Amino acid sequence: MIKIGHHVTIAMDGPAGSGKSTVARRVAEKLGLLYLDSGAMYRAVTVLAIENEVEKDISKLIELVKTCRIEFMDNGKKILLNSEDVSVQIRTPEVNKLVADIAKVPEIRHEIVKHQRKIGEEGSIIAEGRDLTTIVFPDADFKFYLDASVKERAKRRFLELQAHNTDITLETVETEISERDEKDTSREHSPLRAAKDAIRVDTTGKTIDEVVDFIVAQVNSRN
Repeated sequence: MIKIGHHVTIAMDGPAGSGKSTVARRVAEKLGLLYLDSGAMYRAVTVLAIENEVEKDISKLIELVKTCRIEFMDNGKKILLNSEDVSVQIRTPEVNKLVADIAKVPEIRHEIVKHQRKIGEEGSIIAEGRDLTTIVFPDADFKFYLDASVKERAKRRFLELQAHNTDITLETVETEISERDEKDTSREHSPLRAAKDAIRVDTTGKTIDEVVDFIVAQVNSRN
């Protein structure tokens, strides 16, 4: 647990399927932190675009993002968009195909970053995504960059989608993962990259518990 009275910010980045969401949630539980899933926020915005049929009308989407409410419940396991539970919708293939293009829009990122920083000001958190260590929380107390091979990450995401009875093949997931990596690392604004002072963690072949224990140990050794 984080010492009482200490305000701690842990930022974690990594590509899709690297395990950062599950790891961050478990670290939050062990250390008594608020868990912030930034990727889920962009996915919720994508659901917002689909529901309002403004996927290609970015100016209208930006206005919707400015006034929408995105909330996390049950330690990040449930996400609410304007009070609607969209936990399943944000993981659908339709969202997977659109989220990278929507997430690269500067004005949308600006609005989401403002919300993330506000949450960070309110108490100790562990926040994970793709630009948390470099853009959102560059002065975080702890920074981690998680990664794994494309095949490993595709397998993890495939099993996750199967749990939601989504009709998709492993090959399709691997292709989408590779395409997402390219979009995330090459976008002009807030590209995915490891902060120079981030601790890099290769999760390939490692269990969730092994990664969680490593990160908790790193935090406790300096807290």
